[in-house]
Amino acid sequence: MMRRRKGWRCSDFGTLGVVLFLNMLLTAATVVTVHDQEEKVVAGEVKVKVGVVFDLDSIFGEMSLSCISMALEDLYSSRSYYKTRVILHSIDSNDTVVDAAAAALELIKKEEVQAIIGPTSSMQANFIINIGDKAEVPIISFSATRPSLTSHRSSFFFRAAQNDSSQVKAIGAIVKTFKWRQVVPIYSDNEFGEGIIPYLIDALQEVDTDVPYQSKISPSAKDKQIIDELNNLMKMPTRVFVVHMAPHHASRLFTMAKEIGMMKRGYVWIITDAIANLLDLIHPSVLKAMQGVVGIKTYVPRSKGLDSFKHDWRKRFMSYYPRRKEEDIPEVDVFGLWGYDAAWALAIAVEKAGTDNLRYSSTNITASKINSTNYLYTLGVNQNGQKLRDTFSNLKFRGLAGEFSLINGQLQSSLFEIVNVNGNGRRNVGFWSAESGLRRKVEDSERSAKGLRSIIWPGERIVTPKGWEIPTNGKKLRIGVPVKDGFKEFVSVIRDPKTNATIDVGGYCIDVFKAVIATLPYKVDYEFVPANPDFTYNEITYQVFLHKFDAVVGDITIRANRSSYLDYTLPFTESGVAMVVPMKNSKNTNAWVFLKPLTLNLWIITAFFFVFVALVIWILEHRVNEQFRGSALDQLCTSLWYSFSTMVFAHREVTLNNLTRVVVIVWLFVVLIITQSYTASLASLLTVQDLEPTVTDINQLLKNGDSIGYQYGSFVHEILKSLKFDDSQLKPYNSPKEMHQLFTKGSINGGISAAVDEIPYIKLFLAMYCSQYTTTEPTYKADGFGFGFPIGSPLVPHISRRILEVTESETMKNIEEKWFKTLKECTASKVAELSSTRLSINSFWALFLITGVASLCSVAFYVGKFLYDERRRWQNVESPIGERLYKLAKEFVKRDQRAHPLRRRISINGVPFNPQAIVASDDRHPQRD
Repeated sequence: MMRRRKGWRCSDFGTLGVVLFLNMLLTAATVVTVHDQEEKVVAGEVKVKVGVVFDLDSIFGEMSLSCISMALEDLYSSRSYYKTRVILHSIDSNDTVVDAAAAALELIKKEEVQAIIGPTSSMQANFIINIGDKAEVPIISFSATRPSLTSHRSSFFFRAAQNDSSQVKAIGAIVKTFKWRQVVPIYSDNEFGEGIIPYLIDALQEVDTDVPYQSKISPSAKDKQIIDELNNLMKMPTRVFVVHMAPHHASRLFTMAKEIGMMKRGYVWIITDAIANLLDLIHPSVLKAMQGVVGIKTYVPRSKGLDSFKHDWRKRFMSYYPRRKEEDIPEVDVFGLWGYDAAWALAIAVEKAGTDNLRYSSTNITASKINSTNYLYTLGVNQNGQKLRDTFSNLKFRGLAGEFSLINGQLQSSLFEIVNVNGNGRRNVGFWSAESGLRRKVEDSERSAKGLRSIIWPGERIVTPKGWEIPTNGKKLRIGVPVKDGFKEFVSVIRDPKTNATIDVGGYCIDVFKAVIATLPYKVDYEFVPANPDFTYNEITYQVFLHKFDAVVGDITIRANRSSYLDYTLPFTESGVAMVVPMKNSKNTNAWVFLKPLTLNLWIITAFFFVFVALVIWILEHRVNEQFRGSALDQLCTSLWYSFSTMVFAHREVTLNNLTRVVVIVWLFVVLIITQSYTASLASLLTVQDLEPTVTDINQLLKNGDSIGYQYGSFVHEILKSLKFDDSQLKPYNSPKEMHQLFTKGSINGGISAAVDEIPYIKLFLAMYCSQYTTTEPTYKADGFGFGFPIGSPLVPHISRRILEVTESETMKNIEEKWFKTLKECTASKVAELSSTRLSINSFWALFLITGVASLCSVAFYVGKFLYDERRRWQNVESPIGERLYKLAKEFVKRDQRAHPLRRRISINGVPFNPQAIVASDDRHPQRD
């Protein structure tokens, strides 16, 4: 019973169906049958028609058709017992999509072929696949390699070739090995060229390589258009290119690239297997322009059958095309070997599938379409198609190109050869497989050395190109720098006050950048471009993403949110964000601070022992020492004087009792310890600073509603907002001076109680106002200052390595000395020095007061007593007032004969002391006083 099938609709092919219909009406397709094969058909053998659709006038078409014919000859000569014989019916596709589709319709409708081998290109196959699927005719292509063909999900389409996407991993491995960060693909602006690009980009991204630009060149582009595109590529920094296009198109590209200087030192060219597999078909003059190119080529293992085939290739090819000159005969490539294996497999499948039902069944169409000349409506269905399809799918054998095994209609690939164009040919530099990666040898790949052999790059250089360079078209890198009013030690932009033109750009960050650039092994031309003064740092860095700047240099903090559109170098400054607050001195400056060194108990005990020692000395001395004699009051005063004077070691009285001397020695030792300890403790209280921060917790500021400062345009504002600070509490500043002024005002007067900023700025601020401020918690993490470049910029790793070199060298010390020489680092010792350790009157006025009061009271008492004793002199009214004052003054300067020291009776050389003699002597010689 005939299986029912839906009829054909023009909408299945859209406009193409109409075009094909008109094309077939206007042009007669010529079917060429290989008569030599028909003549060799033995009686009893069944002829099975197979269509061939190629561009028969091209070298590729001739080689492909020859390989297919050779495969059938070899198979049937070795298997004469086969009951079937494949007869080829070929139609020229004229290298167009329309003619290829028309040829397929012609073969199916008129010749009722059992299968079609071809077409040449992926674009042609895109339409023929649909035709074969509708007619259930297997379509076998060994040159249509575009990955998207699998999206048709047709069980009647077989690709006896490797998918283009299977090689992208090998390209990614090469790029990763040489650490190239950017790659630009150059491909044909058609379905064939675009098919591989999504897979290539994914493979490059897996190895952390960026694709900044994609170059599409039309196959019909004129030479000027190609040169213009190449010149555009020269203006870009990337020097690694992956070329995917047809060989004849690639030949024009490399010829033009050679002419304009893109095949010299520093460039890297990688070609896909679409070109590398057909290098033998490329003219020697083009190969000369391709010197140094690296290619991904399908690996074909050596075998006896392959060697024999290549040995007889030229002779057998000439038998098919005798008009060809021997020197014009190309070497058979992998496409020819795939064609050979595909034809071999098809002939086996035809034999196994049998010949029971080689007819086409008619489709169910309406009566109005029966007389239609449109082939789309009258196309039949191959009754043997499904059986032939299943048989072909399950075939496995070792062919000339290697293992022939189809999985989901796709020839499996396992190994690629990496070749380097050198001289008039190519040289092997390694292999790649998904299991082993890049290897130098294919044998025992697990033990083979990893990587590739030495490659001769364009310009005949063995040294691996770095993959990028600054464009040589005279364009300088535009380096954006922030413009700010303060903290000019980091970045300073000097402008002409009249023209506003930039005169100079300097600062610590700028000098570090210049030092790093100077260490690069290549020249980088750049110019500093001041950013808009109103821009925040986020806005400045975003200009790189907008291509307004090629990089940003300055006090740019490395932040995660900016890394989404910017690549940073390594930091060159200390990292972190901290809070700076004023310091307060908790030192006690009370006038009675001199009492602090000793506790009350110690003061009482010390005073008691002074009195006790005075008593002991009196007991031991008053009987033997005249100096401790006299009235009871005199003895008390002398004893106390002696005891208390030991406190300052000012005692002058001579002790005569040896026991007294023992007591005095012990007491002097005790007094020495007490006075020294007292002195040290008092000095510490008066001179050592006890500095404390006024604020220790940022939450305290938030709770009290105090204001907090931040640098204008800094990301610190975002941190403070995340901590729930209100905008009214946030006060911006532009310079250390403004910051200090805000601190001076305080929160109550519109200033601030604390400031949050990055550590480099805080260190600068503390160096300028060392003794007045300090840092405190919290400390937030930040990555320091770095230079920003576009994402994927190849300059980033080079500059990062040079930053490490510069920061570890004397150059960085010189730069820091240049910009921070006049600013002293605020260390603990510097705080103590600058915090005024000199003593003031505030700590000692009480002592001076006590001394003054004691002195004045003593003088007053003594003068009062003198006036009382001499009252008869100054109360004598008979004498003039002047005379009385004169006599009082004269009497005041004389010695007091009634004083205790003059009344003591001691013997001097055995003569009793006579006070009257002293008085008389004084009267005679008053000048001796």
